[in-house]
Amino acid sequence: MKLLNFLGRLVLERVKILLNVIDIATTSVWSALFRSNRGRSAVVSVLLKQIYFTGFEAIPIVSWIALIFGLIVVTQSLSILPRFGGEGLMGEILVWVVVREAGPVFASVIVIARSGTAIASELGSMKVSKEVWSLEMMGIDPLHYLVMPRVLGTAVSVFVLTFYFEAVSILGGYLLAGFGKNIAFGAYISNVLGAMGFVDAGVSLLKSALFGFIIGTVCSYHGLLVEKSITQIPQETTKAVIGSLRLVFVTDAVITFLFFM
Repeated sequence: MKLLNFLGRLVLERVKILLNVIDIATTSVWSALFRSNRGRSAVVSVLLKQIYFTGFEAIPIVSWIALIFGLIVVTQSLSILPRFGGEGLMGEILVWVVVREAGPVFASVIVIARSGTAIASELGSMKVSKEVWSLEMMGIDPLHYLVMPRVLGTAVSVFVLTFYFEAVSILGGYLLAGFGKNIAFGAYISNVLGAMGFVDAGVSLLKSALFGFIIGTVCSYHGLLVEKSITQIPQETTKAVIGSLRLVFVTDAVITFLFFM
């Protein structure tokens, strides 16, 4: 009986959190699409800063991770494929591994580690220092001024970083591994493009946009949960990371099942 009560409370708590996250997400979209132009320049400034921090400043770490991952995938493929009749499946493997799965997931994990923690801790600090309260007293909606640009900025950044990760992995994998095997670059790219269908590219970009939206929303939600104590900031930041990872992987599994089963 105690176990059932515990499981019931756990499920209700998770559902409550999910509903609150959905509420923040829908409010952010509504605010971006239908709010008046009042204060738009300030919101755009926050949005651009978020894109710069989340997207542009993440390029170095995304680059070397993508290069290493591409090297690993191409090297392993070249070591295995000759046993199965040649290198014609190279493009298929790269599309399956890099485009469908690794690109969106790796970009999301990097953003969670870099920017998700920053969003949660920054909003938590603003709650503790009463900056959020001050905005409300001035008649400024914190969700419009603080949350919406962070959610959209994170979504845009993950979308772009996913495309960049995939390109660097595929091209870098060839330069680091394929070139040494005397594989023609034109044949290599043709193989990859020939294996990549519209659904593969579309699902990859869909995942990246949804993952970025999830990360920005979940981390903002947990940041705003901080009340008066500064000790809540690391606690909510940890919950933001765990919650983002959980939702990203669940969403990834659902989308993969729907499109490729």
